[in-house]
Amino acid sequence: MQFSFRKIILFILFSTVILTMMYCGSPSQQSSGSKPQISDVYLNHSDTAHYVGMSQCKLCHQSIYDSFIQTGMGKSFEHASKQKSSAEFSKHTVIYDKYSDFYYQPFWDRDSMKIMEFRLKGKDTTYKHIEKVDYIVGSGQHTNSHISNTNGYLHQMPMTFYTQKGKWDLPPGFENGKNTRFARKIGLECMSCHNAFPDFVEGSENKFNSLPEGINCERCHGPGSIHVQQRSTGVKIDTSKYIDYSIVNPGKLPIDLQFDVCQRCHLQGNSVLKEGKSFFDFKPGMKLSDYMTVFLPRYKNADEQFIMASHADRLKQSKCFIKSFVPNESASLKGNDGGGLRPYKNSLTCVTCHNPHISVKRTGTEVFNSACKNCHSGTNQIFCNEKQKLRNKTQDNCVSCHMPKSGSIDIPHVTVHDHFIRKPIKKKEVEELKQFIGLYAVNEKNPSNSLKAKAYLQQYDKFESNPVYLDSAKKYLSDKTSDDVKQNFEMLVHLYFIKQNFTRVLMYVNQLGKENLLTNVLTKKSGNNAHAWTLYRIGESYFNIGNIQDAYIFYKKANDLAPYNPEFKNKLGSSLMAQSRVEEAIVIFSNILKENPKFVQALNNLGYANLLKGNSVEAEALYNRALKLDPDYQPLLMNVIGLYIYEKKYKDAKELLNQVLKKNPNNQQAIQVLMQLKSMKWGV
Repeated sequence: MQFSFRKIILFILFSTVILTMMYCGSPSQQSSGSKPQISDVYLNHSDTAHYVGMSQCKLCHQSIYDSFIQTGMGKSFEHASKQKSSAEFSKHTVIYDKYSDFYYQPFWDRDSMKIMEFRLKGKDTTYKHIEKVDYIVGSGQHTNSHISNTNGYLHQMPMTFYTQKGKWDLPPGFENGKNTRFARKIGLECMSCHNAFPDFVEGSENKFNSLPEGINCERCHGPGSIHVQQRSTGVKIDTSKYIDYSIVNPGKLPIDLQFDVCQRCHLQGNSVLKEGKSFFDFKPGMKLSDYMTVFLPRYKNADEQFIMASHADRLKQSKCFIKSFVPNESASLKGNDGGGLRPYKNSLTCVTCHNPHISVKRTGTEVFNSACKNCHSGTNQIFCNEKQKLRNKTQDNCVSCHMPKSGSIDIPHVTVHDHFIRKPIKKKEVEELKQFIGLYAVNEKNPSNSLKAKAYLQQYDKFESNPVYLDSAKKYLSDKTSDDVKQNFEMLVHLYFIKQNFTRVLMYVNQLGKENLLTNVLTKKSGNNAHAWTLYRIGESYFNIGNIQDAYIFYKKANDLAPYNPEFKNKLGSSLMAQSRVEEAIVIFSNILKENPKFVQALNNLGYANLLKGNSVEAEALYNRALKLDPDYQPLLMNVIGLYIYEKKYKDAKELLNQVLKKNPNNQQAIQVLMQLKSMKWGV
């Protein structure tokens, strides 16, 4: 049936009137009778609602826009420019990573920011590689980090400027021998907190069609299309009396759902998505734990340690927070944690101290002090037992003593206010040994065993390769019965793949049946490519036991679900090579490089495939392209050695073998080739 535009407008107006009659009464009216879910109330929770962008919002909210774009959120992400950068540049700005033996230097080439990676032997430059900076992430209040864009594939670059110290250094996580250079993927999880929602390419890990610039209004208010539509058609609501359900105003939400708006990003940790959910799905006004559970490690004797974006977790541990709420057995709207939170008169939330539309830099100390005085005062006197001399020195600044600045354990060269509000703590003379207790779900009281198992596996994969996490995951993953295996299959595969117990992985595959997995169980696409990764791990398991045919089948299925993951495609090409299907493999590797010309593994494999075809000139050209991108990639170096031997350049082969063994004395392949060269006395 087709409707005229006039009928559509009338339908929208009629629907709005009905909804206003249903939900825009007083709080007492809302709490009587049936109790609707919040998600049933807000129109912009509908799948038909879409994001309109901050430029649309400012047409009606210019003054709020003008102040918001000066906040840390508003300045969170932009194209690299001299105006955006907070960094200092000079010809002497060089950092050195002693573990990888790389130097890094940032510089401007006209209006383009670039980072040069190089090596020195004495005063001579033996290696140089330059990459363009496309985006700067970070407001500059703490850091500026840098991102490159290769045909939509985003990677973090190996230099960060720490504004508080005014110094350049390696980014967080690149230190102590973990420098991934220009290869750290910036995926949807990272981008969905450091920016407004991007146009993400499904079937990839880190490819984007387009990116907005900066966290925008709709991250806290939800999609704006219906709100804009209503205002443009003359529908108005007196917000002094009623709630406007076309858009979310977090201040009108139940307290726990207010926290969820902030916790979505200010609760950094190990975020485990619920089944079938993605990082796009949560919208303001929804219950965060319906979409993801955020886990953090807990340690004994480590109360002083915290990560930078753990504001919500630290605040919730504070007595100030705990005592400002009491459990509510009959919340006004269903779906709130533990039945909801009923505030006292002066309940403590994020917005008690922070106006998200105004920069912290422009918020006066008295604003924060007033928030404290609302509870901690009597007859206009602050309840403070500190010595008057110190109070005078700090000008009665509550925050300076009760939320002191200190370094976070995850970001170097940065100090932030600890949001665990408490009396000043005297440092222990003897530091007790920190002991790991377990992972704690910050935003969900009783997570399932399945979620706990996923959390421990992700903790191992993403943060720290500690075998303790694998032991903990196993506790929650039973495989005693066929039903257990069916229920826990993907996590069991993940666990034993990490352990490199490929026989165990394939035992589970045989229990469920290969055909069943390929045609029924692991066929669904998802934003986080979960099934594709399981298929890939199964393919790797077959490959490692020498079953190339089945490896190829599972690699191909993984590639079908996630066609923009070059790792999957590269393994598919490798399995073709192992079956002597070299021409088909060349097509696969060439397609990878059309999509992502800097993917070193594909350059290396394509070079080897050309060498097998007898085209040593093309092989050498491809190897040289790869060496300019990664001079330390050992499979590549071994292939170059093979090329030297093919061309009877035995002296060059021996020299490169010694370089490989100097960096990795345990490279068995290099040891064997060197011994073979010596035994045959080729150029030695």
